[in-house]
Amino acid sequence: MWGFKGRSASAKTFFGRLKRDVGGNTLAMMAVALVPLSALTGSAVDIGRLYVIKVRLQQACDAGVLAGRKSMTDATAATLDPTASDQAKAFFNNNFKTGWMQTNTVAFTPSKTSNNQVGGIASTNVPMTVMKMFGMADQTLSVSCVARYDVADTDVIFVLDTTGSMACLPGGPDSCGMASYTFTRPGTGGITGYTAVPGYAGSTGAGMKELTSNGSNVSRMEALRQAVLSFFDTFAAVADKTTHIRYGFVTYASGVNVGQAIRDMSSNYLVGSGGSSDTANYQSRRITGEYDMTASPFSNDTANNKTSANCTAAGTRNPSTALTFNSSGTATKTNYDVLRSGKCYTRSSGTFGPVWKYQQWPVDVSQLVSGSTNVLDPTKVTGDKVQWAGCVETPVDTPGQSTFTTSNLPSEVSPDTMPSGSSRWWPHLGDVEYTRSGTAADTTNGDAGRTDMNTDGSTTGQSNNLTGGYSACGKPVKRLGVMSRNEVYNYVYASDFVPMGGTYHDTGMIWGARLISPLGGWASDSQPWADHGTQPNRVIVFMTDGTPTAYTNVYSMYGLEMYDKRVANGDTSNLVSYHIKRFLAACAAAKDPNHKVSIWTVEIAPSPTSTMQSCATSTNQALATTTGQGLQDAFKSIAQSLAMLRITQ
Repeated sequence: MWGFKGRSASAKTFFGRLKRDVGGNTLAMMAVALVPLSALTGSAVDIGRLYVIKVRLQQACDAGVLAGRKSMTDATAATLDPTASDQAKAFFNNNFKTGWMQTNTVAFTPSKTSNNQVGGIASTNVPMTVMKMFGMADQTLSVSCVARYDVADTDVIFVLDTTGSMACLPGGPDSCGMASYTFTRPGTGGITGYTAVPGYAGSTGAGMKELTSNGSNVSRMEALRQAVLSFFDTFAAVADKTTHIRYGFVTYASGVNVGQAIRDMSSNYLVGSGGSSDTANYQSRRITGEYDMTASPFSNDTANNKTSANCTAAGTRNPSTALTFNSSGTATKTNYDVLRSGKCYTRSSGTFGPVWKYQQWPVDVSQLVSGSTNVLDPTKVTGDKVQWAGCVETPVDTPGQSTFTTSNLPSEVSPDTMPSGSSRWWPHLGDVEYTRSGTAADTTNGDAGRTDMNTDGSTTGQSNNLTGGYSACGKPVKRLGVMSRNEVYNYVYASDFVPMGGTYHDTGMIWGARLISPLGGWASDSQPWADHGTQPNRVIVFMTDGTPTAYTNVYSMYGLEMYDKRVANGDTSNLVSYHIKRFLAACAAAKDPNHKVSIWTVEIAPSPTSTMQSCATSTNQALATTTGQGLQDAFKSIAQSLAMLRITQ
């Protein structure tokens, strides 16, 4: 049999077996090992807690300073203003609640830095959990953060409605009974690089008196002036010292004063640049004859017994040249024959006046285009001079066009196409533009019942074309350029920044888009700055106070629609619709990928209209207000939105 050693008696007892069983030793070893393992596990847990808490603390700090910087209302103070401080703390507290993950003694202190940023320091006390058993004390975590506004190089064109209703109260009716007036247009001093056509300063302009209350100007125009300055101040506050900002202005009504802006680039874009034979057509008048103004009782007549066939003595005329007249607009004749009631008489002295024919006539504008201010008015016989204030007329490629595509815009809407030949612009001249009876050509003796489009209504029986806004030509545009606050102030508070005329949105947007286009005739104004090299942000702020208008008897950028038919081609009942479609085509062209202009619209209205929402880059960029303060707030919010808020630390 196999040999086995016998067991002792003690091995049969419980303690004996336990004494000799080596398998139980691991229990003690594990018990001892649990102590360092607990420390390792606890440290991992608490370190993880500290990491998560610090990340959340940093996020809350960042959120706080971002909110504080965005809400900062006083960029000039040495300390952070209360509004910004309260907003920063509110955002921090919303992002980091006391007691979260057992934290306590949470602190956050926002402050303003020396370079107009908002900084913050946040801290919290974190009690240990597992590691507390090993004697580790509570830990204090702290983080810092800084927020700033970054403003890229930016070009801003203000396209501003300066029509007659802007004289009224924001939120009030568009007609408020304010009287019109005439004034002498000023020069363009006080603004670097700003000029007008040579004939602008000293010419006669018209405006509407602005509504006042208790001696204070409460008009929409005054609210607009303040809004523009608010935009400038807000944008200047958020921009750093290396940011380049250029401003431009386009005031619009039924036309836009761009004559000098065109001449700056080349007079070749204007009819008349080719010399005296390079004429522009106007609805005007010419002398085609003369008539005897002598009236009964004909005391200067003496019967001469000549037959009717022989009653032809011409007499002596002064001035001697036919169809010319003296400074009073008349000519005299002596000793000439007249036939009255079948009898011939010799008239010893008589007064003659001009016979005018009204129709489309060519006019030599070459001297005006070249800069002369000493040009006789061909439609007057009194030696008057033609005033060219700077507005222009435009031809159209297709009269009556109502559909447009950005890939194939007509030249008169395109922001890039510079004209040549028959598509060139020409001076808008109210002095030589006349209305007439009906649309056909007609003839009149003298000036009775006929007035040019610059007539101010001061003479009994004359139309108030100028002071009635039928021939509005506003303040010259300001091309893009760096402007100081004082220069912006000088522009919007100049004596010629006045309300007058009807609301033609398309005229303003077409020219605003041209002046900011990186591809058009004024592209050199909106090129990247050498020290940055990147394309600037391009922004149009389009402000209007009312519903668009259009009239057949207004002498606009498109001429007199009742005769010229350039916009609606006779479909006058839908004239406003044609202008709106041109406006939206200009908006679409500015926004397209080739131009990338961000358009903001601001209306004095209860809510944004669908037209303005369609024009704006997004519906969020179509704003509306019915108060002057609301207009300022809208402009300020646009300036704030143009800045890019980011964390720098």
